[in-house]
Amino acid sequence: MSKLSAIHTAPVDTSATARLSVETSGEGFFEITTDVARFLRQVGARDGAVLIYLKHTSASLTIQENADPDVRADLVMALRRIAPAGAGWVHEVEGPDDMPAHVKSMLNGVSLQVPVSAGELALGTWQGIYLAEHRTTPHRREVVLQFSGSCAKR
Repeated sequence: MSKLSAIHTAPVDTSATARLSVETSGEGFFEITTDVARFLRQVGARDGAVLIYLKHTSASLTIQENADPDVRADLVMALRRIAPAGAGWVHEVEGPDDMPAHVKSMLNGVSLQVPVSAGELALGTWQGIYLAEHRTTPHRREVVLQFSGSCAKR
């Protein structure tokens, strides 16, 4: 049986946008949860939603477990199995890891929307926000953060 909590309403009085630059060291998952939370604190966010958008097609965003790093290692391995380099891809202009990176990005997606309640990300206990780098070499990735909702009075 399902149960709906009490409904909370808040006026939408703010839209705030910033860009986050993330340096990756190559293939893997890079947690950006604290960066997103810092953005929310800086704008005085109270209740609303934050949009997280990655401006690239060979990396992606995901919400994943942040307690055991083995999870992220296993996810890299799983994605390699799904879209391996050297599998006869036609597009190899940017290297043999580029087309697999595009496939992996398509699977995870490049945007997330997370509820914000009382100024906090409404994530689960073991959840974190990650930029997943699918290329083998380091890259600088640009993420757009946009909060829409109510803010604390300043």
